[in-house]
Amino acid sequence: MLFETELTMKTTTKVLAILTIMALIIGCRDKASEKRIAELETRLAQMEGNKGTTVTPAPTATPEAAPVEEKPEGPLPNMEFGTTDHDFGTIDEGKKVTYTYKVKNTGQAPLIIQNAAPSCGCTVPDWTKTPIPVGGEGFVKAEFDTKGKPGINNKTITVTANTWPKTTTLKFKAMVTAKPDGANGPTAQ
Repeated sequence: MLFETELTMKTTTKVLAILTIMALIIGCRDKASEKRIAELETRLAQMEGNKGTTVTPAPTATPEAAPVEEKPEGPLPNMEFGTTDHDFGTIDEGKKVTYTYKVKNTGQAPLIIQNAAPSCGCTVPDWTKTPIPVGGEGFVKAEFDTKGKPGINNKTITVTANTWPKTTTLKFKAMVTAKPDGANGPTAQ
């Protein structure tokens, strides 16, 4: 019995070593593969129980830092929201609610809202698609569908524009009251 366990561990160790070597040969083309190989080597060393032999993981290359964006020169627009937070309060599940965030361009150039990305598919944003002149006003509207979202909900919309910084995060929350039992359709028994 002891011999079989020892033989199985040796076989497992050999198979993992071969797989690691194959991964090294085949996958060293990118940094993600190198990181994965290092993780596998560490796991292999742990499985061997560190019985006097240590496997040193391959050094991983440090990922290149994303270039830091600098503030553009010249006159820029500025988004000034009346509020960036909204509380819908308590809502019954299944209803759609909307809130419109008002935005004013307090900068020195026309404001162009390029995108409004929701944090969840339950939120549909809309926004002013035309340039907002200096001193002018626009909007970002959030429509929240409460279907299947009982409980406390905290959602965001990331607004991207030709401002500095480029993004502004709008937030809203709601307490969604679940439909009574049976109102969500038949349940599995």
